[in-house]
This record gives sequence, structure tokens and C-alpha cells, in this order.
Amino acid sequence: MYFAQQEYDVRFEWGLIGLQTLAPHCEVIIIVDVLSFTTCVDIAVGRGAIVFPYNGAAEDLPDYAAARNALYARPGRQHEAGFSLAPSSLINIPPDTRLVLPSPNGSTLSLASLSLASLSLASLSLASGNLPTLAGSLRNAQAVARYADKLGRRIGVIAAGERWPGGLLRPALEDLLGAGAVIAHLPGSLSPEAALALAGFQQMEATILDALQRCGSGKELIGRGFAEDVQLAGQINVSDAVPRLIDEAYRQASVF
Repeated sequence: MYFAQQEYDVRFEWGLIGLQTLAPHCEVIIIVDVLSFTTCVDIAVGRGAIVFPYNGAAEDLPDYAAARNALYARPGRQHEAGFSLAPSSLINIPPDTRLVLPSPNGSTLSLASLSLASLSLASLSLASGNLPTLAGSLRNAQAVARYADKLGRRIGVIAAGERWPGGLLRPALEDLLGAGAVIAHLPGSLSPEAALALAGFQQMEATILDALQRCGSGKELIGRGFAEDVQLAGQINVSDAVPRLIDEAYRQASVF
């Protein structure tokens, strides 16, 4: 119980273990994976698409999509035509498109699945399966926070982070800033962890795109030719989309 931040309305943690720790004590979960899953989800859902998170084997992806009458994005990030984990590939996605989006971080959290052998799939599913789950980013931070506040007071914000070689969680600046942007619009008491994320965002808000471009994740993407994706992810509160996970997929949340 020491790590559940139960004394506070707004809590913040990292990755699957953070989700497992906070979810049993929260009324809402907000997942943040700025580069790139939740940015992709925001763009797609904002255009009227439906996004199915996927974290299974690449060879099973076509069958998974077919069973849901959906298209599927190619794993990873691609320059070629077609949908991928690059936000720039989704800016013209047609409304009502059903898309399966593979992602090693955001999708894994969204589906409350396992990547570490020490975690129990059953306990994770029970912990988060019945909770409202939203996809937050810098782009839709205010919209998601306002919707979450209508669902409940005890809100867990989960930064996805990235992975070091070997699979260990790498806390990522972009997700800390994205979480802080969401927390900035949430009422109620903040845990020290949430307060730190907020302070980080407030410190860098005025130069957030520069921070994304200079951090490790941003430099990697720019070096691979995806500077446009960093720019799309670095826009603050330009979207009113509120992607909510319903029936395995992110859809625009109903308005209260």
C-alpha cells in the first residue's frame, strides 16, 4: 500500500508495474505515450477513426485485424505509404476507419497485458479491465483531463516510457511532460509523484517542442527522418479528442 498514493486524488506512475499498483485504487486511468502511441490515437480518433491497440506477435496481426473487420498498421514506424506508428501517417485517415495499431508500450498498457514475467496477467486484467481508460497526450491533455474529472476523482496517470535494450523500462522525458500536461488540468490533491510531473511540464511548457527535439527519444526520431512526428507530438492542447477504450478499441468518448 505504500506505493499506491492512496492519500491523493491525482496519482502518477510509470509502466505496467505502475499501472498494476495504482489501478486498484483509481476510478480512471489515463495512459500517456507521447512518441508515439497516444499521439497516434489522438489524431486518428479526432478524425473519427476507431483504434484497436495490439501488442501480440507480428505474424498474428493480420488475423487479429480481420477478426475485427479492421485494417492494420505495420509494426513500427514507416516512411512508405500506409498507416504505421508514425503520427504523420494518420493525419488524413478517413472517418470510420477501423485500425489495429501495434505498439510495444502504449498498446501493452492499454490492454493491461504482460511484458515482464514477474507480473500476473490475471491480476493486471482484474485491476484495470473495468476502469475507464483514456489515451492522453500533449495534444489533447486538457480535453482528456476535463473528461476524466467527470468520471471520478481518483485518477491514475500512467507514463508508458520506452525500453532499454534488453526490455527494461526507460523513463522518457516526453511521457513525463505529457503526463504533467494532463495533470495540469486535473483538480484535487496531487501526490508528490504527480506534483513532480506537473512541475516538469510547467518548467518546459514554453519551450516544449525544443525539449522534445533535444531529448533522447526526439533526437532518435529526427535522426531516422521523423522530425514531423516530433512536431505533431509537441503541439499542446490542439485537439478536443477524448479517446476512451471501449470494447477493445479507442473511440471518441461520449459527451456528458
